[in-house]
Amino acid sequence: MSTIETITVAVAGASGYTGGELLRLLLGHPCAKITVVTSEKSAGSPVAASFPHLASALPLSFEALAPAEIAKRADVIFLALPHTKSLAPVAACLAAGKRVIDLSADYRLKDPALYEAWYQTPHLHPSLLHEAVYGLPELHRDAIRTARVVASPGCYPTAAILQMAPLVAKGLVTPDTLVIDAKSGVSGAGRSPALPYHFPEAHESIEAYKIGQHRHIPEIEQELILLSQRSATKPAALRVAFTPHLVPMNRGILSTAYCRLREPLGQDELRALYADFYKGEPFIRLQSGTQSANPRHVRGSNFCDLSVFSDARSGWVVTVAALDNLVKGAAGQAIQAMNLMLGFPEDMGLRSPGVFP
Repeated sequence: MSTIETITVAVAGASGYTGGELLRLLLGHPCAKITVVTSEKSAGSPVAASFPHLASALPLSFEALAPAEIAKRADVIFLALPHTKSLAPVAACLAAGKRVIDLSADYRLKDPALYEAWYQTPHLHPSLLHEAVYGLPELHRDAIRTARVVASPGCYPTAAILQMAPLVAKGLVTPDTLVIDAKSGVSGAGRSPALPYHFPEAHESIEAYKIGQHRHIPEIEQELILLSQRSATKPAALRVAFTPHLVPMNRGILSTAYCRLREPLGQDELRALYADFYKGEPFIRLQSGTQSANPRHVRGSNFCDLSVFSDARSGWVVTVAALDNLVKGAAGQAIQAMNLMLGFPEDMGLRSPGVFP
């Protein structure tokens, strides 16, 4: 597709936090025109009623989700629906010949039995799992370019996979020593009201949740195992201990991962490894010196900041990743995939730096 051609875009599930961020970013994309927005809860109401900050920019109203109908009015369809709700709409949009980017977990896992175990429902279109491309451009760029359907990664897995990829791809991680401690802002839980996200409950609080049971665990393991197969040393199995935390900020993720290596590497060697692995990546920023990645510095942007440290005294390597869970962890990364699918410059519409303070 020509880089100067305007494409029409539909956003399903557009009234949530991720949907709203998709709308904001797509409005700044020079080659995208939003033609359809859907929301089951807000059907019939103007977009501005849910997102007053978009009032002067998007004079559309939400519609009910009708995949066959929206496929007639859009070249590319983003689905920002809850997990388990994208199964049929993705298949319907593909059948209509459209490019689809799904931001739920419904097409991320390659094994339908694994999907059923973690999401408590059978997968309705298991054959499409093999076609869907996991939408992490830093690892699957070439496959995304030719994909009909992209399964956009979760926010926690994006941080965890990116911070560990250089070590895993080289076969340096000692199996069963990978521990991930991640913190997310409250917007990561979605916009539907629930007691834990009520201001008096979440403010001045930090809480670990779903310890050892979070649905993003198989996604992280799947991608790291695939990465490990690139190395000469292939571990028989790769398991992660993953603990997410809810912290009282609107948006952002800070993920700290710990592991032991098969062979010791010094600080300079580790940083050189990361610099080489991510050379030329437009949205990866490797921190220098003693500076550690901080979600404050990526707020509103599509960047993922990474730090890597050698703890020589304990023999552990510590990596830190920071990203905006609604941008690089969701909407921005999905648009990054769209750019690749359509032959646009990968960073088109995503070049803005973060917002500070």
